[in-house]
Amino acid sequence: MIALIVIALLVVIVLAKSITIVPQAQAKVVERLGRYSRTLSPGLALLVPFVDRVRATIDLREQVISFPPQPVITADNLQVGIDTVVYFQVTDPRLAVYGIANYITGMEQLTTTTLRNVVGGLNLEGALTGRDGINAQLREVLDGTTGPWGLRVARVEIKAIDPPPSIQDSMEKQMRADRDKRAVILTAEGQRQSAITTAEGQKAAQILSAEGQKQAAILSAEAERQSRILRAEGERAALYLQAQGQAKSIETVFKAIHDGKPDSSLLAYQYLQTLPKIAQGDANKMWIVPSEFSKALEGLSRLGGADGEGSSWLDVDKHPTTGPAPTEPSGNGGLDTSEWFESALPPAAEQPEAKIALSSIADAPAGALGTAPQVPTPPPLSQVKQDVQESGPAADPRNRTEE
Repeated sequence: MIALIVIALLVVIVLAKSITIVPQAQAKVVERLGRYSRTLSPGLALLVPFVDRVRATIDLREQVISFPPQPVITADNLQVGIDTVVYFQVTDPRLAVYGIANYITGMEQLTTTTLRNVVGGLNLEGALTGRDGINAQLREVLDGTTGPWGLRVARVEIKAIDPPPSIQDSMEKQMRADRDKRAVILTAEGQRQSAITTAEGQKAAQILSAEGQKQAAILSAEAERQSRILRAEGERAALYLQAQGQAKSIETVFKAIHDGKPDSSLLAYQYLQTLPKIAQGDANKMWIVPSEFSKALEGLSRLGGADGEGSSWLDVDKHPTTGPAPTEPSGNGGLDTSEWFESALPPAAEQPEAKIALSSIADAPAGALGTAPQVPTPPPLSQVKQDVQESGPAADPRNRTEE
């Protein structure tokens, strides 16, 4: 029984030494009698008991290693702490086992020395702003160096760059001052633009106001000119009509006098009626009777029948002669007044002084801003005088007298 048990244990040990299972994404390096034999791929593998042995199991997946902050001195003699992260993968398990004793430690030391070489040639500002260049240089150096180790460096990233606290404070002050400067510049620029826009608006408003005042002054002057022309035309027509009326009145009186055949008696009577008017007035303190007054009285006495030779001119014939009574013309004492209010003047619109119509301004084409309407040039004074003489009262053939 003891022998059977011992044999069974030996069989189990031999089987355990002869069979090995390799997981996925891993590889096992096998040595035979102390020498490299082969690399086992994932799956079930058989070994020679007590002859073959598994030296190391290598993980073939991409691995990430984060190294602690490393003190690095920049070109401007500032010490900064830099954290790096390396992404790598084992491509040859045999070289990873036999090429270097510990590829993790070797990777860390190689990253530290390469980082110091790269950052040592840069100042602090270049190191802070040039992370992409530093990452590319680190990856190139690490990938070329770890190739004989059976490793492939995929990426190298700088996780953090920590300058000294005093430098951080100075950087914050510089950043704050720079932002305050940009804020002041932007504020000043905004105020400048606002002032320019306001000035341009005020300029445009003043130009428009001046143009409006100019247009209003032109229109007001033109309206005043037209008003004066029309008022003068009306006054001239009124004076002409008044002159015509006086002429008609004188003509009527003169005709009536001639038709009535006045004698010295009538003149003496008119003379006596005029004398009281001479004495009227507050300033007349002394009245001198003319020498012709006695002669006028003598004429009136003879007309009154004082001499006894004839009848008085005041006597009225009580027995008028038979026959049809003379008919008096109807209306205005038989005077023809149909032409009294007829004016020989042309209409006001056709007068030479009023030929400039107000519509010339309204019909003028609208020009650009600031262009005044074209005001017609008035005719010369000589032409106006000639037109007035030709169209005035002297032009009426009834008022012209033969020389």
